[in-house]
Amino acid sequence: MSSDFEGYEQDFAVLTAEITSKIARVPRLPPDEKKQMVANVEKQLEEARELLEQMDLEVREIPPQSRGMYSNRMRSYKQEMGKLETDFKRSRIAYSDEVRNELLGDAGNSSENQRAHLLENTERLERSSRRLEAGYQIAVETEQIGQEMLENLSHDREKIQRARERLRETDANLGKSSRILTGMLRRIIQNRILLVILGIIVVITILTAITFFVKGH
Repeated sequence: MSSDFEGYEQDFAVLTAEITSKIARVPRLPPDEKKQMVANVEKQLEEARELLEQMDLEVREIPPQSRGMYSNRMRSYKQEMGKLETDFKRSRIAYSDEVRNELLGDAGNSSENQRAHLLENTERLERSSRRLEAGYQIAVETEQIGQEMLENLSHDREKIQRARERLRETDANLGKSSRILTGMLRRIIQNRILLVILGIIVVITILTAITFFVKGH
């Protein structure tokens, strides 16, 4: 499942980078190309929204204990999407104003002001793009750190399991040794009892023989 999410994530990153670049280019294009570029950006924004929906569905299927990191990334991507839509709306407003001015034949100071405003928006979009790229890099690094932590936890769990298995083997060996020692002690006691009985029999035999010998004389 996580591989599907990462695939959508990569597609979203590539798509938003293209959208950001195209939004920044809109003010500098000739009118005919601007119209085509605006339509293209609208289509790509719709594709980005669909990718976000797919990613959101994938996150909902993640177990709650592992969902936190993906939820944070989704919030970041949704904020990025909202920023793109806002920047695109501003670009479209600027584009509409420029088209209207061209149709009405506006020139002079109004055109210069509009051009300065468009350049300012372009610079703002470029700064936003750099911030988004930096944020994406941080998210990737955070994911790598999380994966390393999970691997370390997995190794620690394996070590604990091996230690438990060794303890079980030690307990089993101790139990076996205890049974062997108990059996040896039992045999030693039995042998001593037999020796005592044999000693008593020998003493009785000797005393009996002495008695018969004395009576015979």
